[in-house]
Amino acid sequence: MITSLRVQNFKAWADTGVIRLAPITVFFGANSSGKSSIQQFLLMLKQTAESPDRRRVFHAGGEGATPVALGSFRDYVFGHDSSKEIDFSLSWRLPDPLKIEDPKKKNSTFHAAEMAFRSRVGQGERSGQLQVREFTYSPGGRDGQPLFSVSMQPAAGRPSQYSLTTEGYNLVATLGRKWQLPSPVRYYGFPAEAVARYQNTEFVADLALALERQLRLVTYLGPLREPPSRNYKWSGDAPEHVGWSGERTIDAILAASNRRLNRRPKAKKEAFQEIVARWLKRMGLIEKFEIVPLAPDSDVYEARVSAWHGTETVLLPDVGFGVSQVLPVIAECFYAQPHSTIVMEQPEIHLHPAVQSKLADLFIETVRSGERGSPRQIQVVVESHSEHFLRRLQRRIAEEEIEASEVALYFCDTGPSGATLRPLDVDLFGNISNWPVDFFGDQMEDVVAQAKSGLKRQRAAKAADRGPASK
Repeated sequence: MITSLRVQNFKAWADTGVIRLAPITVFFGANSSGKSSIQQFLLMLKQTAESPDRRRVFHAGGEGATPVALGSFRDYVFGHDSSKEIDFSLSWRLPDPLKIEDPKKKNSTFHAAEMAFRSRVGQGERSGQLQVREFTYSPGGRDGQPLFSVSMQPAAGRPSQYSLTTEGYNLVATLGRKWQLPSPVRYYGFPAEAVARYQNTEFVADLALALERQLRLVTYLGPLREPPSRNYKWSGDAPEHVGWSGERTIDAILAASNRRLNRRPKAKKEAFQEIVARWLKRMGLIEKFEIVPLAPDSDVYEARVSAWHGTETVLLPDVGFGVSQVLPVIAECFYAQPHSTIVMEQPEIHLHPAVQSKLADLFIETVRSGERGSPRQIQVVVESHSEHFLRRLQRRIAEEEIEASEVALYFCDTGPSGATLRPLDVDLFGNISNWPVDFFGDQMEDVVAQAKSGLKRQRAAKAADRGPASK
């Protein structure tokens, strides 16, 4: 689970400051206030790590299928100032402890439970190519304290060559190998020469692998989901996620037919399709949901629903549009692999207020759910404009359905100097002490204005009824 993120000089952000990421993290704010940029940065890190081009420092997208397409460095650096560096840091809890041993020192074993990473990337003055100015890994123990750190940075006077430095860990150079190192792999990886140059640096590959694994566990569902089809062809494969537009939702549900999850540890296990159907019913959208083959042994399936008890089942496109829009949200919540970070933009789109409220309950069950006898430890990072979603989340905190510490709420705003991020202070009773005034509109002002207008019209109507003789 990602625990913190800080980004400097990216799009609208001169500096986000340190963002605490909780199991449920929600960003609110006006349009063009920088909410999406925070999610986009995470997705850029992910698609870079998954790119086959190891020499590309950042993969900004736009070539082939990528979740985000950001253009050139000048397009996404703050202020479009190519002389600035993008400086960012990321911390996360490791799914499994990482054991690091120093072969050149007896009884020197580190057990890392957390990891912190920082990188600085800028554009070369002459080449115009992106260059890694520095990156550092800092494994941490269970107490949160760093065990040691290892860094790469350009060698003095040799910008195309790099040196390896450490704190809290003594490097032992290999005899006869005093040469410097080549450029890093992407924005985070040690070149193979880093292991050959020293006698006790085999662990550096594990550090980079830990970052890659965490980024692979980031999934994304965009705000505009694909409309439903009348039938779906499934080849039997298991997609990594439901798709950036929910286009593989039915594939994911079918692939998860053998999975059994529980709402919380030790609770009764449910089949995957039963969970999806339960949530569609709980949201008041349909009574029954099932995916069935067109014929025995067919690889073509239909998603059939019934709106009310006892009514005939119909195909998914024949019911309200909201069902098909929320279906990928529900499926991804439970399809994501343990320790995943699910990034969602405006999951409330096309949903009426009552269903928007229930999204909070859906996300709470998601982070509480278990599989194979263990908590799934899922994290949900959401961008939203929904007051109904927020109010239900506040209520559940007050009802102790979820701890206030398990929720992180932020308000994004923008001004002449760039975007700003305000952590919202939520107490044990779900109260927010520093919510921006009138962000969701002034309801009382509307009520008073409506009453005044109504009274004025009533008086005018009575005056008209009395006619000229009454004047």
